[in-house]
Amino acid sequence: MSKSLVQPIGQKRLTNVAIVRLKKHGIRFEIACYKNKVLSWRSGVEKDLDEVLQSHTVYANVSKGILAKSKDLIAAFGTDDQSKICLEILEKGELQVAGKERESQLSSQFRDIATIVMQKTINPETQRPYTISMIERLMHEIHFAVDPHTSSKKQALEVIRELQKHFPIKRSPMRLRLIVPEKNFSVLMDKLDGWNARIVSKDESGNQQSVVCEIQPGLFRDCDVLMRNLQGRLELLAVSVHLEGDAHVDEYDDAEDLRSKSTKESDSMVQISERLQKQKISTETRSDQEQAKQNRCSTCDAVVGDAQQYREHFKSEWHKHNLRRKTRQLPPLTAEECLADMEVGHVEADLKEYSF
Repeated sequence: MSKSLVQPIGQKRLTNVAIVRLKKHGIRFEIACYKNKVLSWRSGVEKDLDEVLQSHTVYANVSKGILAKSKDLIAAFGTDDQSKICLEILEKGELQVAGKERESQLSSQFRDIATIVMQKTINPETQRPYTISMIERLMHEIHFAVDPHTSSKKQALEVIRELQKHFPIKRSPMRLRLIVPEKNFSVLMDKLDGWNARIVSKDESGNQQSVVCEIQPGLFRDCDVLMRNLQGRLELLAVSVHLEGDAHVDEYDDAEDLRSKSTKESDSMVQISERLQKQKISTETRSDQEQAKQNRCSTCDAVVGDAQQYREHFKSEWHKHNLRRKTRQLPPLTAEECLADMEVGHVEADLKEYSF
């Protein structure tokens, strides 16, 4: 009599998965996740757990389909609730990736960190940023190693602290507009003098007096508290101010670095201000003869000059920004208000991690 072929049914094999592994209580536990979803979950982009986990099951070995024993789960986690355990492994476990994939990921994050460092720092002598190749070289010299489980911004701040111990490098200043009542203006100026802040401009006319200044990022929180105490207002104009021109390369660069020196100018608030200033259209009342030649932009609620200026106005960042506001049923902004609104929109999310 021929025997029928017996198929194994007690084993579930999973392939083409991302494995997250956690060793606890001397025992290895694994969970099976969808590829490219683990990092999205950890960064807060992905919120649906079912889109991350292939199954709410804890394994001793995912590739072989071996389930973790219940007694081991209780000994290590104090519970056998696999959904809760999956969450802990997902948060604390190590994502298993292939060697080439890990190398590519670390190399990409290293570049991201170097870019952030370049944007946030300057050479104290030239007030210009270093090149990205120079920053990477300095990071190698201090033997910096990327931590894939920590955000690039946080690691960039740690790199800046370490580089300051060995090389001439400092945080690029922030540019702020501080507006206070007239009676408190002298107190504000004394404080800025104590902080060695660079005064860009002053406006001492009227009851509300203002000053545009540049301060070190580490003083931003103190400045915010000071403005509240002085019943004033703080406006962020630029999160990082660099001088225009090429990034500086000093004696740490060799001939190869000098030949490949970057010529990209920093897109600082000064440049943005200059561009918008060229696009700014005067809204002051003019003579009746000039008014006859002028056109009014209903989107910006401003009087525009002759036909040529009228056409140029529709290409300006001011007009485009007000168009976006109009679609959201928001009132139009003046050129100055548009300038501040655009810059704050770019940097507002960066403030929480910027100061140290």
